[in-house]
Amino acid sequence: MLLKKLYETVVSKGIEADPRGKDSVLRELEKRKNAFNELKDEDKAFFDAETLKNPYADTRILHGTGDEDVKCAILGIDMEVGEVLLADRLSAKGKKVDLIISHHPEGRAYANFYEVMRMQADILNKFGVPINIAEDLLDGRIKEVERKLSPVNHTRAVDAAVLLGIPFLCVHTPADNMVASYLQRLFDEKKPDTIDDALKILKAVPEYDEGRKNNAGPRILLGSKERRAGRVFVDMTGGTEGSKDIFESLANSGVGTIVAMHLSEDHRKKAEKYHINVVIAGHISSDNLGLNLMFDEVQKLGAIELLPCSGFRRFSRI
Repeated sequence: MLLKKLYETVVSKGIEADPRGKDSVLRELEKRKNAFNELKDEDKAFFDAETLKNPYADTRILHGTGDEDVKCAILGIDMEVGEVLLADRLSAKGKKVDLIISHHPEGRAYANFYEVMRMQADILNKFGVPINIAEDLLDGRIKEVERKLSPVNHTRAVDAAVLLGIPFLCVHTPADNMVASYLQRLFDEKKPDTIDDALKILKAVPEYDEGRKNNAGPRILLGSKERRAGRVFVDMTGGTEGSKDIFESLANSGVGTIVAMHLSEDHRKKAEKYHINVVIAGHISSDNLGLNLMFDEVQKLGAIELLPCSGFRRFSRI
């Protein structure tokens, strides 16, 4: 499969699985095209043209033309300089690696990945949070994340890949969309009565079962096994954690339980204040699930050998 075909597939499948709905994403892309057309010529020169067809700033071909033929790729959660050297070492030992695929963004995709956080407002709105409240609270959080990213040396891994001549792709929000939509459908269908029922649903998923073997399986952060789950909100996409002040609105909209990858201490305290149950599915396990669902779709279109590393385990549903 050509690299550009792989990349285009990842983006299109991410759009199909986007919790906002495909139509909402397409409207956003149309707005971007209109905004681009209104720019002055000197500003268009610095415009990221990829944003006109790819709504996810944290998913990019970081190195490569797109015309490379990919037969074997090394795939992991965090692909940094060490993993780039591992790819080169494997090639030197006879296992030719055509592509490095990282889940978490690197390079320019990491520098402004906070842009994808804006999708959280629409997701929250679908769960009953007024859009004006969601957008207002999110704006402050986005600026906070932007400030944290500004001093980061984000090109290190990509620079190593460029020097070694290995194409590099990162797949973040599209994969997170896959896991968020998959689990939300699962909880909506099964309608767990208690928090223990919610845990059992997660534990039956191979990626979370694998997480348990590594002492990183699903667990209750707030609440108890006997508590009623109520309405379950799966919070697993949109770049990173949103505003810690959103929990009051979620409680008022009828959310009883949040199933999340992870939750900071400040966010935990706010959720506790508004009596929301929280189940932590596991960050790396959830990333694994999203990647596995995504690359099931990719491998339906072409035979690509995947070499798992850096916390990734392949579970195929094909």
